[in-house]
Amino acid sequence: MLKRLRIKFVCINMTIVTAMLCVIFGMILHFTKDNLEIQSIQMMHTIATTSVKPGRPNDHSPETKLPFFTLQTGQKNELISTGGGFYDLSDDIFLQELIDITSASDEHIGTIDEYNLRYLRIDTPFGKNLVFADMTSEINTVNSLIKSCLLIGFLSFLAFLVISLLLARWAVKPVDKAWTQQKQFVADASHELKTPLTVIMTNAEMLQVPECNKADKEKFSSSILTMSHQMRGLVESLLELARIDNNSIKIALAPIDFSRLVYEAILPFEAVFFEKELTLNTIITDNIKINASESHIRQLIEIFLDNAQKYSFTGTDVTLSLKRIGKKHCKLSVNNVGEPISKEDLKNIFKRFYRVDKARSMNHSYGLGLSIAEGIAHNHHGKIWAESANGINTFSVQFPIL
Repeated sequence: MLKRLRIKFVCINMTIVTAMLCVIFGMILHFTKDNLEIQSIQMMHTIATTSVKPGRPNDHSPETKLPFFTLQTGQKNELISTGGGFYDLSDDIFLQELIDITSASDEHIGTIDEYNLRYLRIDTPFGKNLVFADMTSEINTVNSLIKSCLLIGFLSFLAFLVISLLLARWAVKPVDKAWTQQKQFVADASHELKTPLTVIMTNAEMLQVPECNKADKEKFSSSILTMSHQMRGLVESLLELARIDNNSIKIALAPIDFSRLVYEAILPFEAVFFEKELTLNTIITDNIKINASESHIRQLIEIFLDNAQKYSFTGTDVTLSLKRIGKKHCKLSVNNVGEPISKEDLKNIFKRFYRVDKARSMNHSYGLGLSIAEGIAHNHHGKIWAESANGINTFSVQFPIL
């Protein structure tokens, strides 16, 4: 699909470029040819109307740049006189042929392609005055220009082709990335759903065994219920991510007291931290207000706290801080003492289903929480990041304040 998209992009670009080159070079050739023709005709008019005798050696008139000669005929098209020093005018048969050709034409200005001549005919009561100008240099100029245009056009086509190929790669890169992420997302989601489904199916089959006693049935039923709750949590997280991706959630932004919201979000976690022998410390600056959706910001805070309680060493401290950053921003940070996160993991930790610890699914973590938090932060024009130093892992988010 992506290959076809790149090919289509290049074909459209090259079609536009080719059309533009054809129009540009066509106009150059057209105007050049017209200009040469106009100059030639002006020269012939000048010769026909001037009293300067053509062919004079010291004639430096700027209008007479092309080889030319003149013929004067009588009323019966008989040759009376000739003029011009650029041609051998001794062949009367040839000159009479030219007279007959120009006399037979209804146009006063025309060309004789057989001899590369342009003529100008002026009819008088006594006969005709004919001026002939050589078109060889004009034709050579046009032919040379055509060759130059073809060469420049070919080189330009190749240059634009290379540029189009590079642009196609650059333009399709976001699509390629999104397509890769989508395939990875489907594969990871399928993998995560496969394990609980397998457990549910296995336990359901065991319940149908006639030899299964009451205690085993209760155990199998409890396992099915546990896996069902686990699947429900996973599916809800997937739906949340899908809604964030599709912007189907209409986030109603309103001024909220961020400091108060943080205090409220902490309360349900105090028992959880106490049970896991963790100490939760808070450093919260009061009266920080932001423009946000209260429910989504609460969800982000809960993701940070849940992540901290899952991956902290027993008996250590977890610190949540909310403070102002300058006059326009505030920062919420949650840090805990745990396994150090490598630089490579820090780059990928907000990706879906990404796990620093490959055994994270054992504690009902699927690597979706931080992805949801990142989506919430971006939808609120915020910035989210993670840091790890000296055994302390810190997750932070920054928002503009009111």
